[in-house]
Amino acid sequence: MTRRRQFDMPEEDRDFLDNRLSLEWEAVREADVRRLVVLKYAVPDGYNVADADLFLRLEAGYPDSQIDMVFFYPALSLKSGKRIGATDGRQSFDGREWQQWSRHRTPQNPWIPGVDNIERHMLLVREWLDKELRT
Repeated sequence: MTRRRQFDMPEEDRDFLDNRLSLEWEAVREADVRRLVVLKYAVPDGYNVADADLFLRLEAGYPDSQIDMVFFYPALSLKSGKRIGATDGRQSFDGREWQQWSRHRTPQNPWIPGVDNIERHMLLVREWLDKELRT
């Protein structure tokens, strides 16, 4: 299956996605919004699914402008039944309703242009997923 590449990704991001993440991904532009879609991302045990698709919005100016939040399809929930905070938002994209994880950088952990990228944001995504299992 041919993956959509509707805009160019920086070389270091392509290298991470192709060679280290080793998952299928797409670069999709819809209504002038650029999204990186990662397919079948492994979700830690303790969630309702073993894997989910996710997307990151890449704002104009990326990689100098920060990536914020993450969106999952299908929506994630905990097997324990505990509610996951700040995940009630939904965004329609690509014919599906994606669950918005409203997670943001802090003044103590700002986006650093020239340092931060897809790989570093994906480390935060994993941290957010793991944190929900610990609390």
